[in-house]
Amino acid sequence: MAESKEFLTGRLMVVAFEGWNDAGEAASAAVRSLKEQLDLAEIVEIDSEDFFDYQFNRPTSEFDDEGQRILVWPSATIYGPAAATGDAEEAGEPAEQLAADAGLEVSSNNTSNVYLLLGTEPSRNWKRFTSEVLNVAVDSGVSGIVFLGAMLADVPHTRPISIYSTSENAGVRTELDLERSAYEGPVGILSILSDAAEQLGIPTVSLWASVPHYVHNAPSPKATLALIDRLEELIDVVIPRGDLVDEAAAWESGINALAGEDEEMASYIQQLEQARDTVDSPEASGEAIAQEFERYLRKRGDGPATGPAEPWRP
Repeated sequence: MAESKEFLTGRLMVVAFEGWNDAGEAASAAVRSLKEQLDLAEIVEIDSEDFFDYQFNRPTSEFDDEGQRILVWPSATIYGPAAATGDAEEAGEPAEQLAADAGLEVSSNNTSNVYLLLGTEPSRNWKRFTSEVLNVAVDSGVSGIVFLGAMLADVPHTRPISIYSTSENAGVRTELDLERSAYEGPVGILSILSDAAEQLGIPTVSLWASVPHYVHNAPSPKATLALIDRLEELIDVVIPRGDLVDEAAAWESGINALAGEDEEMASYIQQLEQARDTVDSPEASGEAIAQEFERYLRKRGDGPATGPAEPWRP
C-alpha cells in the first residue's frame, strides 16, 4: 500500500469518465469545467480503436466551428498545465511560478500543477488502458490522483448533494480525515485505476456525488457544483463557478415545478426529505437512523430491514 505524500501539496491528476460512473453527467461536467478554467495542453489522446466498442459507445456526427460535418469518436484524453511541460520546467522555475503560469489561483499551501483525464469509460482491455494512463501519470510526475464519480441514489433534490469522500490509502485518510469504502461488488474503471495507482505508490482519493434517481435522465448541475466545491478543498485552488450556481438553482426550480404537478412525486420527495433530515439531525443516533430507514422501506413496500442499507460505493 502506498503511503501518503502530503496529498494537498503534490502534483495531482483529476479523473472522470462519462458512462456508468457519471450519473447526471455530474463528474464529467466537473472536470470539463476545470478544463475550461485552466491553461492546459493535451498530453496524449488514448487510441479509441483499442479500448472502445463502437456499437456500445457510438461515434457522433457534429458540425465544427466552420460548419463542416465531422465525426467525434469516443476517447479519453490526458491534459497537463501548458507551462508545466517543456522548457519552463526544464529551466528549473519554482513550482509556484509554474502553477501560476498554468492559470491556477495558488493558495499559500498549494504549489501543485493539476492534470486532467477526461473521456468515455472504455468497454474493453481495461488492464492495458490502465497501464497506458498510469505510464503517463508517472512520466508527468503525478503524486496523487482524485477520481470523481456520481451515482443514482434515494436522495431528495431539495437538500445539499452528498459527496462521499474515500481513500484506500491509510496515510491520506489520516491527512484528509476521510473514510475507507466498505463497498464490495461490481466496479467501474475508476476503481481499476485507483487500485493500480496505489500499487504503484500513487495515493488516491475518490469523490462520489449522490444524484436523485428520479431525475436520472437530465444533467445535474447541482451535483456538479457539489463535486467542484469538494474538489476545490482537496486541490486547494480556486475554481470559478461560471454559470453553475444559476444552473443549479434553475435545475432545482424545474424539478419543484414538476413535483407541484405530480402529487405522487411530491409525496415521494417529502419522504426522502424526512429520511435525510433525520439522518442529518444532531441528535440522530445509529439506532434512530436504522429505525427511520426501516419505516421508509416499509412505506415503499420493500419489506423489513435490519438497518441502514450500505449505499453503492464503486
